[in-house]
Amino acid sequence: MADQTAAPVTNAAAPTSAEPTTLWVERTGTREYTGRSSRGAEVLVGSQGVPGRFTPGELLKIALAACSGLSADFPLSRKLGDNFDARIRVAGDPDRENEVYPQLDEVFELDLSELDEQARERLLVTVARSIDKVCTVGRTLKAGTKVTVSFEVDA
Repeated sequence: MADQTAAPVTNAAAPTSAEPTTLWVERTGTREYTGRSSRGAEVLVGSQGVPGRFTPGELLKIALAACSGLSADFPLSRKLGDNFDARIRVAGDPDRENEVYPQLDEVFELDLSELDEQARERLLVTVARSIDKVCTVGRTLKAGTKVTVSFEVDA
Protein backbone atom coordinates (compact mmCIF):
# COMPACT_ATOMS: atom_id res chain seq x y z
CA MET A 1 0.00 0.00 0.00
CA ALA A 2 1.23 3.52 -0.75
CA ASP A 3 2.55 5.75 2.00
CA GLN A 4 -0.41 7.31 3.81
CA THR A 5 1.66 9.80 5.82
CA ALA A 6 -0.07 13.11 6.43
CA ALA A 7 1.39 16.04 4.55
CA PRO A 8 0.69 19.69 5.31
CA VAL A 9 -1.97 21.45 3.29
CA THR A 10 -0.22 24.55 2.01
CA ASN A 11 -3.26 26.81 1.61
CA ALA A 12 -4.96 26.03 4.92
CA ALA A 13 -4.28 27.86 8.15
CA ALA A 14 -3.95 25.73 11.25
CA PRO A 15 -7.04 26.13 13.42
CA THR A 16 -6.86 27.48 16.92
CA SER A 17 -8.21 25.28 19.69
CA ALA A 18 -11.58 27.08 19.40
CA GLU A 19 -11.93 26.55 15.65
CA PRO A 20 -13.45 23.32 14.33
CA THR A 21 -11.42 21.31 11.87
CA THR A 22 -12.46 21.87 8.27
CA LEU A 23 -12.65 18.75 6.10
CA TRP A 24 -12.92 18.41 2.33
CA VAL A 25 -12.00 16.19 -0.60
CA GLU A 26 -10.46 17.24 -3.89
CA ARG A 27 -10.64 15.30 -7.12
CA THR A 28 -7.16 14.17 -8.17
CA GLY A 29 -8.00 11.78 -11.02
CA THR A 30 -10.65 9.52 -12.45
CA ARG A 31 -12.50 8.11 -9.40
CA GLU A 32 -9.68 9.34 -7.16
CA TYR A 33 -9.86 11.98 -4.43
CA THR A 34 -7.63 13.24 -1.66
CA GLY A 35 -9.31 13.92 1.66
CA ARG A 36 -7.81 16.85 3.56
CA SER A 37 -8.14 18.57 6.91
CA SER A 38 -7.30 22.08 8.02
CA ARG A 39 -4.84 20.43 10.43
CA GLY A 40 -2.74 19.24 7.48
CA ALA A 41 -3.79 15.57 7.31
CA GLU A 42 -4.39 13.76 4.03
CA VAL A 43 -5.92 10.45 3.03
CA LEU A 44 -6.05 8.97 -0.47
CA VAL A 45 -9.49 7.80 -1.57
CA GLY A 46 -10.56 5.93 -4.68
CA SER A 47 -12.65 3.14 -6.10
CA GLN A 48 -12.12 -0.51 -5.19
CA GLY A 49 -9.04 -1.76 -6.99
CA VAL A 50 -7.25 1.59 -7.27
CA PRO A 51 -3.81 0.91 -5.75
CA GLY A 52 -2.80 2.92 -2.69
CA ARG A 53 -6.30 4.25 -2.04
CA PHE A 54 -8.94 3.56 0.58
CA THR A 55 -12.53 3.22 -0.57
CA PRO A 56 -15.07 5.37 1.29
CA GLY A 57 -16.50 2.21 2.86
CA GLU A 58 -13.05 1.20 4.09
CA LEU A 59 -12.60 4.65 5.62
CA LEU A 60 -15.95 4.29 7.38
CA LYS A 61 -14.75 1.02 8.90
CA ILE A 62 -11.37 2.50 9.83
CA ALA A 63 -13.10 5.49 11.43
CA LEU A 64 -15.18 3.13 13.54
CA ALA A 65 -12.19 1.04 14.63
CA ALA A 66 -10.08 4.11 15.36
CA CYS A 67 -12.88 5.74 17.34
CA SER A 68 -13.35 2.58 19.38
CA GLY A 69 -9.61 2.38 19.98
CA LEU A 70 -9.37 6.00 21.08
CA SER A 71 -12.42 5.54 23.32
CA ALA A 72 -10.82 2.48 24.92
CA ASP A 73 -7.34 3.94 25.20
CA PHE A 74 -7.67 5.55 28.63
CA PRO A 75 -9.11 2.58 30.51
CA LEU A 76 -6.68 0.22 28.77
CA SER A 77 -3.61 2.37 29.45
CA ARG A 78 -4.69 2.89 33.05
CA LYS A 79 -4.66 -0.88 33.57
CA LEU A 80 -1.96 -2.02 31.12
CA GLY A 81 0.39 0.98 31.09
CA ASP A 82 1.01 3.54 28.39
CA ASN A 83 2.90 1.20 26.06
CA PHE A 84 0.31 -1.54 25.52
CA ASP A 85 -0.20 -2.98 22.04
CA ALA A 86 -3.62 -3.10 20.46
CA ARG A 87 -5.06 -3.90 17.06
CA ILE A 88 -8.71 -3.46 16.18
CA ARG A 89 -9.89 -5.38 13.15
CA VAL A 90 -13.13 -4.29 11.56
CA ALA A 91 -15.09 -6.03 8.84
CA GLY A 92 -18.50 -6.05 7.27
CA ASP A 93 -19.81 -6.92 3.85
CA PRO A 94 -21.85 -4.37 1.94
CA ASP A 95 -25.41 -4.99 0.84
CA ARG A 96 -24.93 -3.77 -2.75
CA GLU A 97 -28.66 -3.83 -3.53
CA ASN A 98 -29.30 -1.20 -0.85
CA GLU A 99 -25.76 0.29 -0.73
CA VAL A 100 -25.41 -0.05 3.05
CA TYR A 101 -23.32 -2.01 5.50
CA PRO A 102 -25.97 -3.91 7.48
CA GLN A 103 -23.43 -5.01 10.09
CA LEU A 104 -19.89 -4.03 11.08
CA ASP A 105 -17.90 -6.30 13.38
CA GLU A 106 -14.95 -5.09 15.45
CA VAL A 107 -12.44 -7.39 17.12
CA PHE A 108 -9.95 -6.02 19.65
CA GLU A 109 -6.66 -7.91 19.80
CA LEU A 110 -5.12 -7.32 23.23
CA ASP A 111 -2.56 -9.08 25.38
CA LEU A 112 -4.20 -9.37 28.78
CA SER A 113 -2.07 -12.33 29.92
CA GLU A 114 -0.72 -10.36 32.88
CA LEU A 115 -4.23 -10.04 34.35
CA ASP A 116 -6.18 -12.69 36.21
CA GLU A 117 -9.58 -13.75 34.86
CA GLN A 118 -11.60 -11.39 37.09
CA ALA A 119 -9.39 -8.39 36.25
CA ARG A 120 -9.65 -9.20 32.53
CA GLU A 121 -13.45 -9.38 32.72
CA ARG A 122 -13.69 -6.10 34.68
CA LEU A 123 -11.39 -4.36 32.20
CA LEU A 124 -13.31 -5.59 29.16
CA VAL A 125 -16.61 -4.46 30.68
CA THR A 126 -15.08 -1.03 31.41
CA VAL A 127 -13.68 -0.80 27.87
CA ALA A 128 -17.03 -1.77 26.29
CA ARG A 129 -18.83 0.84 28.41
CA SER A 130 -16.30 3.48 27.45
CA ILE A 131 -16.73 2.72 23.76
CA ASP A 132 -20.53 2.78 24.09
CA LYS A 133 -20.37 6.10 25.92
CA VAL A 134 -17.82 8.13 23.97
CA CYS A 135 -17.21 6.64 20.50
CA THR A 136 -18.92 9.27 18.36
CA VAL A 137 -18.59 7.24 15.16
CA GLY A 138 -20.14 4.12 16.66
CA ARG A 139 -22.88 6.10 18.38
CA THR A 140 -23.68 7.90 15.11
CA LEU A 141 -23.83 4.66 13.13
CA LYS A 142 -26.08 3.05 15.72
CA ALA A 143 -28.41 6.06 15.92
CA GLY A 144 -28.40 6.96 12.24
CA THR A 145 -27.89 10.54 11.14
CA LYS A 146 -29.40 13.08 8.80
CA VAL A 147 -27.17 13.87 5.82
CA THR A 148 -27.78 16.89 3.61
CA VAL A 149 -26.25 17.77 0.23
CA SER A 150 -26.10 21.24 -1.30
CA PHE A 151 -24.25 22.72 -4.24
CA GLU A 152 -22.17 25.84 -4.88
CA VAL A 153 -21.77 26.20 -8.64
CA ASP A 154 -20.25 28.70 -11.01
CA ALA A 155 -22.89 29.61 -13.54
